[in-house]
Amino acid sequence: MNKWWLAFGCLLLALVFGALGAWQVERRAWKLDLIARVDARVHARPVAPPPPSAWSKVNARDDEYRRVRVDGEFLHEQETLVQAVTELGPGYWLMTPLRTKQGLIMINRGFVPPQWRDPATRTRCIPGEHVTITGLMRMSEPRGGFLRSNKPTLDRWYSRDVVMIAKAHGLTEEVAPFFIDAEADPKPGDFPVGGLTVIAFRNSHLVYALTWLALCGLSLLGVALALRPKKA
Repeated sequence: MNKWWLAFGCLLLALVFGALGAWQVERRAWKLDLIARVDARVHARPVAPPPPSAWSKVNARDDEYRRVRVDGEFLHEQETLVQAVTELGPGYWLMTPLRTKQGLIMINRGFVPPQWRDPATRTRCIPGEHVTITGLMRMSEPRGGFLRSNKPTLDRWYSRDVVMIAKAHGLTEEVAPFFIDAEADPKPGDFPVGGLTVIAFRNSHLVYALTWLALCGLSLLGVALALRPKKA
């Protein structure tokens, strides 16, 4: 009788492992589709960002990394530095509101090293100058970074939370629930440095699927061994 219980246990494990393997296969297909969609967005011609009437429907699945172009005027006196670690080293993202005809959109103008955090050390756009920004749509990052919460009252920011940043600066105009990562300046050599968006998706689902399916195979082997007739 014990062999039947052993066979049943191995069969149950085989079903569980098989289901997990099938789930990882589905996850891999989803991840590959996501990578393809994002790659298409990043290399597409820039389009206008969603209008305020569609802001409530903006979401990561449909809009993250969409390449957009917008015109407006920077509000430099309302800029915010958000701590960042990039390929250029530690420093800050320079977040500046852009006043457009449809409201305010936060622009991540790029990376600024610690020694350039003072606005006086950087090249600034002329007040009132009309600018055109091309970049990638990104979703707001509420609350803060890993184990560190944003502290608006101290002007310490660890994530690009556009709602809280706008509130901390007393911006009363309608603010988009997303921000735009500006592309690299065609005339490099000054700060901020744009175009540092990291687009990387971990895809280990094939390894996980093969692991679960191998365990499924071993469990089925266990069933066969448990039910193997004993030699006389």
